[in-house]
Amino acid sequence: MDAYRGFVMLLMMAEVLSFSRVSEALPDSGFWRFLSFHQSHVEWVGCSLHDLIQPSFSFLVGVALPFSIASRVSKGASFSSLLLHTIKRSLILIFLGIFLRSMHAEQTYFTFEDTLTQIGLGYTFLFLLGFASKRMQLFSLIGILFFYWLAFALYPLPGAGFDYTLAGVTQDWEHNLSGFAAHWNKNTNLAWAFDRWFLNLFPRESVFANNGGGYSTLSFIPTLGTMILGLIAGNIIRSGIPPKRIIIQYFTIGVALLILGVLLHISGICPIVKRIWTPAWTIFSGGWCFILLAGFYGIIDILGYKKWAFFLVVIGMNSIAAYIIAETIPSFIDSSFKIHVGQEYNQVFGLAYASLIRGAAILVMEWLILYWLFKNKVFIKI
Repeated sequence: MDAYRGFVMLLMMAEVLSFSRVSEALPDSGFWRFLSFHQSHVEWVGCSLHDLIQPSFSFLVGVALPFSIASRVSKGASFSSLLLHTIKRSLILIFLGIFLRSMHAEQTYFTFEDTLTQIGLGYTFLFLLGFASKRMQLFSLIGILFFYWLAFALYPLPGAGFDYTLAGVTQDWEHNLSGFAAHWNKNTNLAWAFDRWFLNLFPRESVFANNGGGYSTLSFIPTLGTMILGLIAGNIIRSGIPPKRIIIQYFTIGVALLILGVLLHISGICPIVKRIWTPAWTIFSGGWCFILLAGFYGIIDILGYKKWAFFLVVIGMNSIAAYIIAETIPSFIDSSFKIHVGQEYNQVFGLAYASLIRGAAILVMEWLILYWLFKNKVFIKI
């Protein structure tokens, strides 16, 4: 799990490599175009590798929960003390997310769509499900996804006089869906309507009209579904079945979820849209999470190939620290290199690769900080 978590965090931290800028500088290169695509979120429908960061992080929260509960119970913790700890952790995650988003704002930026906040909003519910039966966990997952789908499906589509300036998109936006799937179009859906009411309850510099990326607060509900999938995966590990059977189960579940997600999408029942975390996205991305976990578990724990993963484990064992570092100090590292190495240190291989060299320097320094924490056994836990 630490290696998989480290891989996910590395993908997030590696945003500083700015493959898109290299691709723009070298427009004829299919290689850089490919890397750029997978380091970016798709505009609306579909999936890139970058889109799997948040679901993987959420999924792994669920995987870890059965182990965390078992460990604390074995030390004599009561249910009430565990619940209080969980609520505290949820609040810390929510407010840490808000704090990091507000760093360059004039005032507190109250939105709830980022990874930490979304996990925080659903984590207490996940904890309660951790004490439920496996059947109840499965029924809860199905119920969450079905009723969330139904709520979007019942929300009315924009009428003839709808003001699309409120949505921040045009009526003929190329990524708009048609027919029944239009219920999941950008900033004309139920979650957008909720945020236009909910987010304006908080102090703001200006009235909230829409999220430019189409993200929403209510996505924490299907994100809870992703965490429940992780909870199911964690229960499988703790069930005591042979490791090879665990791999087979993970891979089988993963492929089945991928197929189901694609079928929901192509049938028009529910599109695969990460930005509003549609039920089809929960299922589809959950399939990839099971397959990725199967891969890491098989290679590291069953085949015993562990040394290659050390680079990732250093990150994964301090994922909160990695998240905060990636959000706060890249500019400081870059300015330090300019002061101590040279203003044009990143142009050693030419302007086309300047953003790549800058990002590589930042990424190396961030990893070295995490390595120092690892060597000194300093791990930030919430």
